[in-house]
Amino acid sequence: MACNIQLVTSVLLLGTASLVRCASEDEIPSYVKQCHKGDPKIVDCITGALHHLRPYLAQGIPEIEMPSVEPFRMDELSLSLTTGPNGYKVTLRDLDIYGASNFSVSDLKLSDGNEPFKAHIKIPELKINARYTSSGVLIILPASGQGNFHSTLGDIIAMVQGTISSQQRQGHMYLHVDTLDIDLNIKTVRMLVKKVFNNNRILTEATNLFLRENGQEVLKAMMPQLRLKLSQVFKGIANQLLTHVPTDTLLLPAKV
Repeated sequence: MACNIQLVTSVLLLGTASLVRCASEDEIPSYVKQCHKGDPKIVDCITGALHHLRPYLAQGIPEIEMPSVEPFRMDELSLSLTTGPNGYKVTLRDLDIYGASNFSVSDLKLSDGNEPFKAHIKIPELKINARYTSSGVLIILPASGQGNFHSTLGDIIAMVQGTISSQQRQGHMYLHVDTLDIDLNIKTVRMLVKKVFNNNRILTEATNLFLRENGQEVLKAMMPQLRLKLSQVFKGIANQLLTHVPTDTLLLPAKV
């Protein structure tokens, strides 16, 4: 009798464990908003799924080892802002960028054959804090020093396009972003430095005057590196998500 009870108990435990495992495998992550293949409004659905991700990107998604994008960090930008042997050069390091999760997607065009996917992404504001190092001459003043750099970029439109491939792994298909290119249109820019040149007031004011009057030119000098580094960052974020969520979880079969 005792053996029978143990046998029944073992079967029940194994069955329960199997059910729990299946439920866990079938559970839809909270950060995923599913869409259906063949849906005539699939573009709207995918746009909504991207918007659904915003709070999760802001908080981070520990179960897939995705850190918060508030802030996301860029390592370095190097700028030559004036020409000549003593040209004014600036290096920004350890850039912390805030506001990327507050995005909205429009004009989404899905990848079709060899055609890339495209989208416009609007971000109302990005704030940048960084360590600042400069060398050379600014106006007529030696301007070598270091301190803190702060910038606010407003009314940002990112024109994004890229290519996607499919990869099979452990019986499931997964999407992978192979290329991602970003072009930026930034309407407003404010920049300033603090605690530079051993708190030399004249040099600090001269630098901030230069940044205030030439903000768009400074941004133009930043743009090639900024575009490249943002592309790398956002491609990494996309693939961190896609490598953990199979395609059949993201896209359900067409409704009948």
